[in-house]
Amino acid sequence: MRIVKTGFLEEEPGLKREDGPKCKQVKVILSPWKYTLLSRHESNSFTTNTRSDTWKTRHQNQESPSRSHLWLMEEGRTPGNVLSPAEGGDSWTEARPEPFSGWRSLSPALRARRFCREHAPLCRWICTGLLCAAFAAFLLIASLLDFQRALALFVLTCVGLTVLAHGLLKRLLGPPLRRCVEPLGRDRLGLWFERGLALAACLGLVLWLVLDTSQRPEQLVSFAGICVFVSLLFACSKHHRAVSWRAVSWGLGLQFALGLFVIRTEPGFIAFRWMGNQIQIFLSYTDVGSSFVFGEAMVRGVFAFQVLPIVIFFSCVMSMLYHVGLMQWVIQKISWLMQATMGTTATETLSVAGNIFVSQTEAPLLIRPYLADMTLSEIHAVMTGGYATIAGSLLGAYISFGIDAASLIAASVMAAPCALALSKLVYPEVEESKFKGTEGVKLTAGDAQNLLEAASSGAAISVKLVGNIGANLIAFLALLAFVNAALSWLGAMVGAQELSFQLICSYALRPVAFLMGVAWEDCPVVAELLGTKLFLNEFVAYQELAQYKQRRLAGAEEWVGTKKQWISVRAEILTTFALCGFANFSSIGIMLGGLTSMAPQRKSDFSQIVLRALCTGTCVSLVNACVAGILYVPRGAADCMTLLNTTIGSSSFEVYQCCREAFQSPSPAVSQEALDVCCRFYNDTICV
Repeated sequence: MRIVKTGFLEEEPGLKREDGPKCKQVKVILSPWKYTLLSRHESNSFTTNTRSDTWKTRHQNQESPSRSHLWLMEEGRTPGNVLSPAEGGDSWTEARPEPFSGWRSLSPALRARRFCREHAPLCRWICTGLLCAAFAAFLLIASLLDFQRALALFVLTCVGLTVLAHGLLKRLLGPPLRRCVEPLGRDRLGLWFERGLALAACLGLVLWLVLDTSQRPEQLVSFAGICVFVSLLFACSKHHRAVSWRAVSWGLGLQFALGLFVIRTEPGFIAFRWMGNQIQIFLSYTDVGSSFVFGEAMVRGVFAFQVLPIVIFFSCVMSMLYHVGLMQWVIQKISWLMQATMGTTATETLSVAGNIFVSQTEAPLLIRPYLADMTLSEIHAVMTGGYATIAGSLLGAYISFGIDAASLIAASVMAAPCALALSKLVYPEVEESKFKGTEGVKLTAGDAQNLLEAASSGAAISVKLVGNIGANLIAFLALLAFVNAALSWLGAMVGAQELSFQLICSYALRPVAFLMGVAWEDCPVVAELLGTKLFLNEFVAYQELAQYKQRRLAGAEEWVGTKKQWISVRAEILTTFALCGFANFSSIGIMLGGLTSMAPQRKSDFSQIVLRALCTGTCVSLVNACVAGILYVPRGAADCMTLLNTTIGSSSFEVYQCCREAFQSPSPAVSQEALDVCCRFYNDTICV
């Protein structure tokens, strides 16, 4: 309701004078329905309270005529016909100027807009219901036509419904369940329940190892590797008596449970393999932008234009997911699970969970306001989490190399609880933390104002990362070539012309590779890759691993002289887990620089524990590989009889395996033509 004019009427025709000759003070008020005439007595209080507002309204209307016109248009009137008492009839209550036809045509739309504003919740529910009904109809039709093609949409829909159901159940049943569970944690019954659960888990693990490793003894080597690495870390612990075995046991248990689901169970294996395939398809869209900018020939043949643009694309997508809040939700759920089971604080748990998706310098940004008040044990956990995982943007680059996507995803997820567990083993908590409360740490959605700005910011930020990757590759590969040339020169003086950095690592780290569960003949190659990752970086190591895998898939000879050309599938999987982390000496400066910029007053504390965190992060990747070694089983063995008796146009790993078996034990079921084909690809005494 707006006041248009205040004035006095004297002897106005059509008005009764009930108070004698005195004039009545009146106010003409524009309402959505009619002009209203207030008498002096009715408007005394209203005049006092609204006089200043009336002056402000007039002043604003004089400065901005368009605003005045807008609310006049809502009533279907032109600005020139606001006050026309003589034209409207005999009284002010009946004075309604005839609106202009062009302005009247806009009135229904504006009134609909006002209705929507007044009934916003109802309109929102109606629109949501219509959209859900339309989506359900679309999903039903797509599934009926071709369910395999609609499988991805169906899975995403199920995930979304699960999330919504979880939120609804949490609101409805969360408080009652919390009241029922809290008393159990305070009495002796809850303590004995935890001890019984731990004892049952230990007995189940021992029984499972006895039954499962009877057919594959190499799994026991991986289990022994876990025991050795954990014992070494405990021996190097800062405070032996303060170790929280609850955090250690729960962390290793969560890691083992995740690995069991991904590697052993058929649903988990299929789900992660499907996820890896979808990520590969998603990353292939990078070729469209890269080909447009650099040209198709450059993208197909040049490493920098083929791999590095994937980092830009993935960073852009991650920034958009952060803006909409999806990544914050996932990180909070993962951190809640680890915090509830392991008993760690909110800040360190959140940072380690964030490392699954972001890099070692980006994850601490999630807890930047709390970094200055964190204890040394919590800071050690933050550093260890950064060294034990890789960034999501680099995950796409490694997948583009040809590294198994399911193994990379599983390794990154499994490393989070293991990093938190081993960090509490090496540097237990002996101080009083300020973040032991149950309330979580608040996460922000970033500074972007909309989705497009988030996408642009993510792409712009990744330029620095791409430049850093390119510069490191140039520098480290050149440095490696120089070191190898120097070692070869020195070795030639004593008759060891083949002396190189890789050869030294193959001998020094061979026991470590063997403790992971790698076959002894593959240990030299795996040890070289571990040394490359530790002393250079994981990017170079994964690139070399991809070359070994490509030669294996191409069906190349396993040995050329004394040089092994490829390693087994089991060794590839374990090496993929072992290389998944930023734990290398070049990352020390990156970690110190990132944390010091966020909390300069803690610089001495960061420098004090960074080397300990680096060693712990390295052991996390090795323990991760040992868990994979315990759980790995070969899948999908080829039918050699069928394969060799069909027409073979090119070599492959399956052809190589079948030909090796045919050469070692010739079977009557293998025809002479099949043996001739094998002899065409490979050399053997039977081929003479």
